[in-house]
Amino acid sequence: MSIIKIDMNSPEFQAEMKKTIEFTDKVNKQFGWVYNPQAEVNEGVQMGLARNKIMYGKRFCPCFMVEVVDEKPRSVENRICPCKPAIEKEIPEDGTCHCGIYCTPEFAANKKAEMGIEDVVHTHSRGLTKDEAAILLNQSELDGDELTSLLEARNLGMVEFKLVDVREHMEWQMGHIKGADKLVPTSSFFAALDDAKLNKDENIIVYCHVGSRSAHCARILSDMGYTKIGNLSYGIVSYGGEIER
Repeated sequence: MSIIKIDMNSPEFQAEMKKTIEFTDKVNKQFGWVYNPQAEVNEGVQMGLARNKIMYGKRFCPCFMVEVVDEKPRSVENRICPCKPAIEKEIPEDGTCHCGIYCTPEFAANKKAEMGIEDVVHTHSRGLTKDEAAILLNQSELDGDELTSLLEARNLGMVEFKLVDVREHMEWQMGHIKGADKLVPTSSFFAALDDAKLNKDENIIVYCHVGSRSAHCARILSDMGYTKIGNLSYGIVSYGGEIER
């Protein structure tokens, strides 16, 4: 499969985006949920839902990989928005769905309060030493602060790794982590991986929107013989560093 690109400015996409926003508005109203106070989370999910509707005819959750088997698309965990796991488990137990767009009013209020102190608690008192950077780079799961520190260490020549975005081309255009080296979209993963020409023995860190697609891609890469794979656990929405658009 070739790499698929959708023009965010096309009339087709803009029309579908409008329908998707109306759809998510209706879902919130139906279940008594509210949107995430982080507007970029909602916009990213809505754009992913619109994209999947255009591509596959269904609003598959954009945080999970969609596979085409016998010319029929299916979500890895059969996630179609609003998905059953979100309704029955995630929102009742965690206050928010996996993608973060749908929240209970209580969760949203707490999240908004947390955002007010985020800049205070996520600060770096010092940079990593070379040994610390090497140890951190070998972890299979990284949080946003750890990736920020590793990018700083890479800029200083302490470590080498490739940062790979596995979201879609449209999401990359909306904004990607400064320092990302490659885009390998999950919808055309193997073709894009061939084009990326990554070395199976080099350190690779993958990321997506909230960490689900990248975790899936990390497992695929490991199965293919890539030996040093790290995943940004909670995706770009958890990353507090610089974003390029």
